[in-house]
Amino acid sequence: MKINQLTIVFFVVFSFSKITAQEFKLGKVSVAELEEKAHAKDTSAVAAILYRKGVSRVEYSTNEGFVMMTNVECRIKIYKKEGYNWANQNVSYYVGDKMSRESVTFSDAVTYNLVAGKIEKVKLKSDGVFDENVDKYRNQKKITMPNVKEGSVIEYKYTIKSPSIGSMRDWYFQTSIPVNYSEFTTRIPEYYVFNAKQKGYIFPVVTVDKETASIVFVNKERSEPGGFGYAMKTTFSNEKVDYVETKTTYIAKNLPAMKEEGYVNNIYNYTSAIEHELSVKKFPNKPVELFSADWNSVVKTIYNYDSFGPELNKTGYFEDDLKVLLTNVNTQDEKIKAILNFVKSRVNWNGYSDYGCDNGVKKAYKEKTGNIADINLMLTAMLRFSGLKANPVLVSTRSNGIAMFPNRTAFNYVIAAVETDKGVILLDGSSKFSTPNILPFRALNWMGRLIRKDGTSEEVDLMPNKQSFDNIAINYSVTPEGGVVGKTRRQYTDYNAMIFRNNVDNVKEDSYLEKLENENDKIEISEYNRLNEKEFELPTVENFSFTGSNLCEVIGGKIYISPMLFYTQKENPFKQEKREYPVDYGFPSSDKYNITIQIPDGYMVESLPEPVAIAMEENLGTFKFMAAVSQNTLQLVVTHQINAAIIPAEYYSMLQGYYKGMVDKVNEKIVLKRI
Repeated sequence: MKINQLTIVFFVVFSFSKITAQEFKLGKVSVAELEEKAHAKDTSAVAAILYRKGVSRVEYSTNEGFVMMTNVECRIKIYKKEGYNWANQNVSYYVGDKMSRESVTFSDAVTYNLVAGKIEKVKLKSDGVFDENVDKYRNQKKITMPNVKEGSVIEYKYTIKSPSIGSMRDWYFQTSIPVNYSEFTTRIPEYYVFNAKQKGYIFPVVTVDKETASIVFVNKERSEPGGFGYAMKTTFSNEKVDYVETKTTYIAKNLPAMKEEGYVNNIYNYTSAIEHELSVKKFPNKPVELFSADWNSVVKTIYNYDSFGPELNKTGYFEDDLKVLLTNVNTQDEKIKAILNFVKSRVNWNGYSDYGCDNGVKKAYKEKTGNIADINLMLTAMLRFSGLKANPVLVSTRSNGIAMFPNRTAFNYVIAAVETDKGVILLDGSSKFSTPNILPFRALNWMGRLIRKDGTSEEVDLMPNKQSFDNIAINYSVTPEGGVVGKTRRQYTDYNAMIFRNNVDNVKEDSYLEKLENENDKIEISEYNRLNEKEFELPTVENFSFTGSNLCEVIGGKIYISPMLFYTQKENPFKQEKREYPVDYGFPSSDKYNITIQIPDGYMVESLPEPVAIAMEENLGTFKFMAAVSQNTLQLVVTHQINAAIIPAEYYSMLQGYYKGMVDKVNEKIVLKRI
């Protein structure tokens, strides 16, 4: 009689492929590496990665089944004190639930220095290793390397164990310092298919090998032969399963530092890297499971999660409240505004972004707090209940990167959309300053994916096409001593208004004014007030009076005035000779300055900047500068208009020239002389 069966698994891999990668080993630091004073190709570098190697492989564990193991080893050279932060390393890992909990272990961490011509090494001790909680989903393992100096070389190794096969770590070949050599290898059994996606502008060399492998299952059976007093009998049987393992190696050499520049939504979108996403699972004698083969399969997988689709169908918790709210609310726009404002006032965002609910919509509604999905799936359900054609839209935030290829982790956020005859209206109930089609800046990231009830989906453009205005009126007079006394009125609309409201939210007026004075050439501000600060669909306005003693120069009896005063743009934000990635403003904008200047008695205009108009190709932007004088009054109108949220990289040279012309013009002086 069969009593129990225990399956013991031995995982055996037989490799026949040739090793083509360059040989690097921990512990083999050379004197030449320690003597190097500067990076050979980037003398400004504060540090450099001499080599970094990683291997992600799917292994079988007797107790856990298939798991993802990632081993990384790295050697870094420190050139300058500014590079000391590279001696502090951290690796984040998931701790959200027991079934998917990851672990991270550091080892072989050593600092090397050259002392009296000899190599001295100091090993990392336990007091240099820390485990830090980031939030309820993630921890990070941190190390602080000992005895780091200018010229040090550090080495370390770490291992990540993840029970989730789909969570292969992204591999970045580039970083903010030069990288001499970077190598990443994946070893995947034929039962799993991963989509590999390369991004950036430097592509590694790829080699693929097929290797034979096998799993030997040892089945242990216990049986009773019969009869009283007879001992139990144990028998063993072996079952060998052969399969093919695919080994893929990516190698990149001599990678330049990836340096930040203005108007980049997320530098990692353009950094050379390789990403992997589980696409298909196909075990023998089992149905094939599709995960991320295309966007339709991605959407279907996400919609079927318990934390997504089913949450949209729950309505009982809000029905009574919504019926009262919508009494005498009839039009489509009125319903949208009423429901959006109700959700914003009812549920507070807890700071967590995800397309899956955390507490669940019902609990979030009751406890008045929830994550992004709790709030915006609730918002979608309410809009549907009111009779509107509403659906969720999957979004990747700016910090998460651009969702370019079909995969579930491409998205980390969800908003609501209402389809109307005039187009799609996008809504986000997590920000108190958001309004219809004015989303939080974090969600303005290229394209989202709208999911309908019938399972179909389509791309939705998240980038605004309506201009946000920043209108500034300045009226000031100049004294013979070069002092300035004036008033300004600044009006913000749409996204500019949202940014302003975010900046002043919960900030005491005294603190805000002190910062405003310091950032604007140490002016003194009085009679400050704001209008429409809480009326989110109206432009917000700030008014103040100001005085300044260092806004003009008096030289040889002449007064030199920068007409835009503290609003003058001092430098061109685009400094790189070449740019490989687009310029991302987030939204189209129009800045307009109406400036009136009172000339002091006894003075006249000696020179005035000439009018100019600069226009970019494809109507991407325009700059206009006009100035006129009438008796003792100067009148200037300056406009700067960007007509696209994103400007492609091929227009960078043109954009750079546009800004140069604009900056040169606004920095020209008005010169006054005595009559």
